[in-house]
Amino acid sequence: MPDVPRSYGRKSIRASTTPTALMDGPPDLADAWAVRIITLFPEVFPGVLDASLTGKALKEGLWQLHTTDLRRYGEGRHRNVDDTPAGGGAGMVLRADVLGHAIEATHRPGTPLIYLSPRGKPFDQTMARDLAAQTGVTLICGRFEGIDERIIEHYGITEVSLGDFVLTGGEIAAQALIDATVRLIPRVLGNQASVQEESFSDHLLEHPQYTKPARWQGRDIPDILLSGHHGNIADWRRGMAERLTKERRPDLWRAYCAAHDRDPDEDREL
Repeated sequence: MPDVPRSYGRKSIRASTTPTALMDGPPDLADAWAVRIITLFPEVFPGVLDASLTGKALKEGLWQLHTTDLRRYGEGRHRNVDDTPAGGGAGMVLRADVLGHAIEATHRPGTPLIYLSPRGKPFDQTMARDLAAQTGVTLICGRFEGIDERIIEHYGITEVSLGDFVLTGGEIAAQALIDATVRLIPRVLGNQASVQEESFSDHLLEHPQYTKPARWQGRDIPDILLSGHHGNIADWRRGMAERLTKERRPDLWRAYCAAHDRDPDEDREL
């Protein structure tokens, strides 16, 4: 028998007013978490997302990637997508009318619509979990000086930032957001316990990890990790996670203490 495509029997059917010539990517897969990306550089996707566990999950249909080339909705002979800022200033701004056409053709109602922006809400593990619980998400990758404010207001777009720094565009940020979210989808990771124990799962950074050899460059694996006493090992890991969080991330430490009714300034030995 010939090989059956992974998507066989899972295609979903929906009506669309978008001309077939403007439809990008493969058809929707039923039950797959779908990310839709509006970008001037669709060729950079899936990029690193095609490797390792995210790539395997993509091939198995656990999630799906659609890209929309914003240039195809550009105006005029040269498919212009931007113009100078109203009121003057440096750089260029992505036009509301161009982005509006791309959003109408790409976004699925009922799923989050996000613009990757340095002025947005900080992306964190809680947001990743929330996105993974959705059926999908649409991401807008900005360029130049950003996008027309009216498009944000009209569509109620959520602005999300990866941190207090500026990139040349939203494509790298989009891949980071997708990676952090896809790994939380059931069956993507082989060991779901890894998700529950890793950094930020309970407002704590992850404890130190060790593996063979038992001694390296005069440094030994802590004896307690070799003791076989699972209760003591769990206590040690929790204590180390608390210590690291208190030292390196006071903001997370305060959130952890608030969640566990503890005083963040207590002198408990960590």
